[in-house]
Amino acid sequence: MSLEVLGLVLIAVLFLVILAGFPISFTLFFLAMSFGYYGLGDRVFYLMTYQYFSSMMETVLAAVALFTFMGYVLESSGLMGRLFHAIQLAFGRRHGSLYIATIFTATLFAAATGIVGASVAIIGLMAGPIMQRRGYDTALSAGTITAGGTLGILIPPSVMLVVMGPSFQVSIARLYAAAIIPGLLLSFLYLAYTLSRVWLRPSLGPPLPAEELNVRPGFIIRELIVGFLPPTFLIFLTLGAIITGWATPTEGAALGCAGALLISLFSGKLTFSALKDATYRTAQTTSMVMILLAASTFLGSVFSAFGTPKFLADTILVWNIPPGLLIVSILAICFLLGWPLEWVPIVVIIVPIFLPLLQALQVDMIWFSILVAVTLQTCWLSPPVALSAYYLKAVVPSWDLWLIYRGMMPFMMLQWLCVLLIYFFPEIALYLPNLWYK
Repeated sequence: MSLEVLGLVLIAVLFLVILAGFPISFTLFFLAMSFGYYGLGDRVFYLMTYQYFSSMMETVLAAVALFTFMGYVLESSGLMGRLFHAIQLAFGRRHGSLYIATIFTATLFAAATGIVGASVAIIGLMAGPIMQRRGYDTALSAGTITAGGTLGILIPPSVMLVVMGPSFQVSIARLYAAAIIPGLLLSFLYLAYTLSRVWLRPSLGPPLPAEELNVRPGFIIRELIVGFLPPTFLIFLTLGAIITGWATPTEGAALGCAGALLISLFSGKLTFSALKDATYRTAQTTSMVMILLAASTFLGSVFSAFGTPKFLADTILVWNIPPGLLIVSILAICFLLGWPLEWVPIVVIIVPIFLPLLQALQVDMIWFSILVAVTLQTCWLSPPVALSAYYLKAVVPSWDLWLIYRGMMPFMMLQWLCVLLIYFFPEIALYLPNLWYK
């Protein structure tokens, strides 16, 4: 058996083992070591050592831990809760005010955390119980919360984009610039959909009781300022430093951590317990990402050493497959694999298999990266797995899971609409990178 064919067998076995439910990181290491020793002999040990050390020593990936810590610290500051309450009071006299507050807060929180699980859980705790008490439609409420929470995977400082940069061989700063308009577009689509539903059926989102709205305008303005300005300033400072090139992603993330600690300190929420919890959760999340990244990089290097990527690229180029069909096929694979898998193995294992072919076809990798990011975002709302549903069910246990699923489906369609818009109108993703990086 040639090495090129051995690489194809490796990928086939990888899919079967992962779908069988084995732990991903150990599966990647075992398969890479087994197939690598069979095909490359003792060289696989040197390859393993080099790839693990180079992955763990990659300075740009320190931003994963720093952005994660920044998000958890901001989560504990309580500012998002104050912002949600202020928007709720400001729009309380109109139908669907809680949907407006949820989407606006989710968008800002996504730009402050970059973590889907934390976003869905916190927004669910803030919005779920009050939506329930005020007679809001359960399905539409659940869809709004889960869809808003998934914005954290796309809107900078998305942790996924930090990992995607080195894996797809593109600039993280350009990826951040490219993700801004698609992220805001999704937020607008969510808002337009919920308000349209409420306009057609006002009973889906009744106004708040008059007694709750009997507060001084000065109180609402103060809460809006306190809840909105500090995180917004921090986001602009952090992302502005990265996108303009004033700081590297790692330096920008460190700046964001310092700002988050100051915001939490001035809000009176920086306790030892909160700091300990944020540190522990950061270590937990970062360890998972980095171990998966190192193991998948090792497997990818074995796969490349077999010569399979070049073999695939040459074969498909001979077949003259249109670039558009190839891209759609890759997105479909990402969507299907997003049910059983986290985004990490898809970003660092599956998609890089096609990189030589995409580069040979001169596909714009910034545009393609954003297409993959939005596609993976849809997986958070796609049954039968739909992890966002389980995060929401955990914090609002009284909501039936099938109602949560039903509420998520229209928002998943909106995400696919965004994928189509980016596919047919690449400037949605490329306008800001082309404007800032001429």
